[in-house]
Amino acid sequence: MEPSTRTSTLRPIHASMPATATKTKQKAKPKAAKAANGRAAAKASDGRAPAKGAARADAQGASARSAGRQGSGERQGSGERHQNEGHGRRLTMAFEALEAFPALAESRNRLLTVISKDHVATAEVVTAVESDVALIIAVLRLANQGPAARGRVDTVVDAVELLTPQTVQALAGRVRTFDFFERSSVWEGAPERFRLHALATQHAADRLAAEIGYEHRDRLTATSFLHDIGKLVLLHAYPGYPGQVHRGARTPEDRIHQERRELGVDHALVGGVLARRWGLPATIAATIERHHNPEVEGEAALVRLADMLAHYEQGAAVSPAAMLQTARSLGLGPEEIRRVLYELPSSPSQRRRHVDPCPLSGRELGVLQRLAEGKVYKQIAHELTLSTSTVRTHLHNIYGKLGAVDRAQAVLIATERGWL
Repeated sequence: MEPSTRTSTLRPIHASMPATATKTKQKAKPKAAKAANGRAAAKASDGRAPAKGAARADAQGASARSAGRQGSGERQGSGERHQNEGHGRRLTMAFEALEAFPALAESRNRLLTVISKDHVATAEVVTAVESDVALIIAVLRLANQGPAARGRVDTVVDAVELLTPQTVQALAGRVRTFDFFERSSVWEGAPERFRLHALATQHAADRLAAEIGYEHRDRLTATSFLHDIGKLVLLHAYPGYPGQVHRGARTPEDRIHQERRELGVDHALVGGVLARRWGLPATIAATIERHHNPEVEGEAALVRLADMLAHYEQGAAVSPAAMLQTARSLGLGPEEIRRVLYELPSSPSQRRRHVDPCPLSGRELGVLQRLAEGKVYKQIAHELTLSTSTVRTHLHNIYGKLGAVDRAQAVLIATERGWL
């Protein structure tokens, strides 16, 4: 008995699963009838066992009679129940498999290098974590496990500040890794493809956030990186995903429609469930879950539009009408979107992160700023109404606070940490 009367392209993937369950149930009911028929046939043939064909016919007849008594409504409900149970088992196993989703080896190694420095800069740790999906997941999950911050840490910045460098270092050391030259037998090339699209979406989201002056850009970094985690679940749960499910679909809207039609769920919904299962805040889970909703607003709209822009940047088809509809919900018109589309293929500029508190006083920062502009001691002293010896004293203090040996290193450190 089939779980549904419609034609499904996913029949090779999962149609046999509910049908097998139903068939087992049907065979269980006619045991008494089958035994009686067997005894009668044995008597009629001097104790010899009935032929296999006759046994199958008896079983099929008993099953048909039993199914007829149940009625078509009960058969349909049983099939749907078995199908849902099958989907649940598949998704649960996929959720568990994602516990071992690997990080890019280079990202993990860079994070360990940053943490091993004598002076651990929070901004550098954040940048290293935000270079990889698996690292973001691991840090956010751990930060949200504590009773004081459970379900409230929705940025990598807050997570890194909450956890000690030693904790992040130990966490990074336990994360599994993948490398371009060493493919995983479980995930194959999926981590690499997923990371590249996540990075493209994050760059587009940050560009859009700058365009509209969006306040929560650190959280947007996390949600834009994690927006498609549901695809990893479906990839593990259904061997024919995405190729067989997305067959014939061109745009993101087409693909989400195909998922709902063939699987009964879509990757956005599954991703939201996974985020909640991990204990991530509702601000992240809701954005993931709603990022393909055409009526969406706020951060989910930013991620939806960024996802379209990332597909466009990677040469995939997108719907101009859907893109413009989402842009208008953010207060953006065709001219702004044309400008973003023009700029996106260029190398993204790294946004300066003001994470570490600046140890310099306002006067010291003013001296260093002018030093970075190439000005000499006399010019700096004149602009700040100081003596040349006072400028030298400030520079000596700056070098000590930053751990720099000369002016060039002091300017570099301050620039990298977002103080200049």
